[in-house]
Amino acid sequence: MKKTIHIMPCLDIRDGRVVKGIHFVDLIDAGDPVACASAYEASGADELGFLDITATVEKRRTVFDVLRRVTEAVTIPVTVGGGIRTPADVEAALAAGAAKVSISSAAFRDPDFVAEAVKQFGGKRIVLAIDADRNRKLPSQREVYIDGGRTPTGTDAVEFAKRMAGLGVGEMLPTSKLGDGSKKGYDLDLIRGIADATKLPTVASGGAGKLIHFLEAVKEGHASTLLAASVFHFGMFTVQQVKVYLAGRGVPVRNPPEPG
Repeated sequence: MKKTIHIMPCLDIRDGRVVKGIHFVDLIDAGDPVACASAYEASGADELGFLDITATVEKRRTVFDVLRRVTEAVTIPVTVGGGIRTPADVEAALAAGAAKVSISSAAFRDPDFVAEAVKQFGGKRIVLAIDADRNRKLPSQREVYIDGGRTPTGTDAVEFAKRMAGLGVGEMLPTSKLGDGSKKGYDLDLIRGIADATKLPTVASGGAGKLIHFLEAVKEGHASTLLAASVFHFGMFTVQQVKVYLAGRGVPVRNPPEPG
């Protein structure tokens, strides 16, 4: 049986507002988080991402007050990331209404934290987020970056994903630094490499700009969930348009739109 694909708009948060940039920089305002979240749920989104994009660099916790306002406004699951460094942060995120918690830089710096989070809260609630860029010297030609994509680590992205999968995380969320906001398509090699190596549900993130990019992420990237930001924030496509497009090409989607 084919897996059902989820569509996941992502709210990148800075100073309490939704923002979006290109290659993790040149950020512009994209709206109020609660208004955006409510609109996405109404348009058929299956999940939401909520990423406090400067929390790690600013060495602070996620804006849990904003997260709570978002989760109280919607019924669909919300995955939160940014500044998650301790089990107490995971607990606070879940208490603020998050369904899943994404760990990125802290997972690289302290793998024991990931193991402890899985033990305390269950693997299904823990997502490993990997920001990656090209490095042809590595086996997968993709290198892990931390600190919001600012710091190269010299570590192979697929190998790192496999190590974290071994600790029991339930989902992978690789984001292409090169693709982020570019609208030139997902990094299919990165997504497929991690999905196939870990056998875990994998979120495609970074680069959606055309409807065919969503189809490619499923067919060629083996993604389970399709995350996008710019194309939804700025009205290039609606969630419904993406679902109609995928369903029309034989891809099972959750709550498919009515024909006609």
